[in-house]
Amino acid sequence: MHKIKISEKTDNPAMNLAFDTIKIGKQALVFVNTKRSAEKTAEEIAKRIKSSDDVLLKLSLDVVHSLSKPTKQCERLGRCVKKGIAFHHAGLTSKQKEIIENNFRSKKIKIICATPTLAVGIDVPAFRTILKDLKRYGSHGLAWIPVLEYLQMAGRAGRPKYDKVGESICIAATEPDKNKIYEKYITGSPEDIYSKLAVEPVLRTYLLSLIAVGFVSTKKEIIKFFGKTFWAEQFRDMGKIGVIIDRMLALLVDWEFIIGGGEEFQSANSLGNEKYKATLIGKRVAELYIDPLTAYSIICCLRQAPNLGLCFPYLQMISHSLEMKPLLRVRVKEQDKIQEALLKYGLLEDEPSIYDPSYGDFLSSVKTALMFNDWISEKDEEFLLEEYNVRPGEIKVKLDIGNWLLYCSEELSRMLQFKGLVRELMKLRIRVKYGVRAELIPLLKLKGVGRARARRLYFNEVRDIADVKKADLMKLRQILGEKLALDVKKQVGQEVKEIYLGKRKGQVSLKKF
Repeated sequence: MHKIKISEKTDNPAMNLAFDTIKIGKQALVFVNTKRSAEKTAEEIAKRIKSSDDVLLKLSLDVVHSLSKPTKQCERLGRCVKKGIAFHHAGLTSKQKEIIENNFRSKKIKIICATPTLAVGIDVPAFRTILKDLKRYGSHGLAWIPVLEYLQMAGRAGRPKYDKVGESICIAATEPDKNKIYEKYITGSPEDIYSKLAVEPVLRTYLLSLIAVGFVSTKKEIIKFFGKTFWAEQFRDMGKIGVIIDRMLALLVDWEFIIGGGEEFQSANSLGNEKYKATLIGKRVAELYIDPLTAYSIICCLRQAPNLGLCFPYLQMISHSLEMKPLLRVRVKEQDKIQEALLKYGLLEDEPSIYDPSYGDFLSSVKTALMFNDWISEKDEEFLLEEYNVRPGEIKVKLDIGNWLLYCSEELSRMLQFKGLVRELMKLRIRVKYGVRAELIPLLKLKGVGRARARRLYFNEVRDIADVKKADLMKLRQILGEKLALDVKKQVGQEVKEIYLGKRKGQVSLKKF
C-alpha cells in the first residue's frame, strides 16, 4: 500500500478519487452496491464536469436512442456520457453496455460507476478501482461482501494489456471499518469454491440429461460417473452422495420423466444394476435444458388449464419458476393490488398458505406476471420502470426467459396432446416477444413491422394481410414511410413499379407476382 494525496473537492471520497483520476489522465471504475447508487454517483460526478466535445455528444445520443422510445434512465445516462462519465448495471440494454464498455476501452469515457456485475470477465483500461460499498443487504441484513467478490472488483485495476501498475482503493467510513477491510480483504483468504452439483436444480437437470442420452442407465453407472466429479472430491462421502442421487431418481420417476428402478425387493447382487430409462416427455425436458421441477410444475398447471384465452394464469405459471429469479419483490403497499389480481384473473396452481415459507415467492410471481401482463397490453419501458422499478435491460432479460419458458410450455403441451393450449401458448409467445395485444399478431408477420408500426397500421384500419394488399400505397407511405411501404407491398406479393418523369416521381403501378 502507498499513500495518495489528493485535493479534496467534495465531502464524498469516491468522487474526489474520481476527479483525481481524471486529473492525472487515467480512468477508474467506481463500484457500488445498487443500481440506484451507480446512477446517482455517476450523475453527481458528471454535474461537476464542465467540458464536453462533439464525440461525447454523439455517444450520448447513441445511448439515449438505443431504445425506440427513450426512458428517463436513457436520458440520465445520456447526460452523464456527455461529460465522459457513465453508469453500468443490469438495467441497461445490451447496446448501451456495449457503447459504454467500448468507449471506456478507447478512453473516451473516463469514469464508470457500476454494480459488481461489471467485475466479471471484463478487461478494460482502469488504472483505479474505487470500492465505495463493501457491504450489501442480504437475507441476514447488511453484511460484508465475500472476499472472492472483492478480488474480482479489485482485479479490474491495472490490467497487464493497459497498465504496468494499478490501484484498488476501498472507502472506509470509520476507523473500525478500515481495520476490518484490511483484515478481511487485504490479509484475509478467499472463501472455498463449491461444486454447483451440490445445488439440487443443477444435479437433477444433469442427472436427467445423462439418462436421456443413454450415457448412464444403472445406479452403479450413475454413482461411478458422479464419483469422478469435483463434487465428489469435495464432498468425500459417497454414501451420502448415493442417498442424494436416490432421492433425485425417485423424484424423476414420480414426475414420469424416467422409468425403472427395479422391484421393491432385490437380491444383494442385483442392487445398483436396476435400469433407468427416460420417457418421451423426459427426453424432451432434457433437450429443452429446463429444470425438471419447473417442467413438472408447468405440466401440472397445463393439466388444470381451461381452454380459454386468458393470458395471466400462464404468465404467472412461467413466473413461478427458478429460471425467472430474481422475481419482482412485493412491497407492503402492493398487497391489495396482488389480491385484486388473484381475484380478477385466477391461477392454474393453488395459492399456498400464508404461513408457507414459499408464500413470498408466490406473491412475487404474481407481481412479475402483472409486469408481463402490462407489457403485452402495450405499456412501454418507461411505464414499467415507473410502475415496477424494473429497467429496460432487466425487462429484456425477463422477456427472453419468458419467451423460452413459454416455448417449453408449448412443447410440453404438444407432447401431452393439448392442441388447444398449443395455439394459445404460441400466440402468447408472440405477444410477449413484441409486447402487443392479440389483435396486432397478424401484422407482425410483416418484416420491419413491430409493435409501434403495427399499432399505427391498426389505428388506420389496416388490420391484417388482406388489408395491406387492399391498402393504397400512398396511405401506407404516410403510415410507414416510403421505403418500408414499398417493401411491405412486395412482401404481400405485389410488385411496385414507379415511373419516373424527369426528376419527379410519377404514377405508381402495382402488379401481382
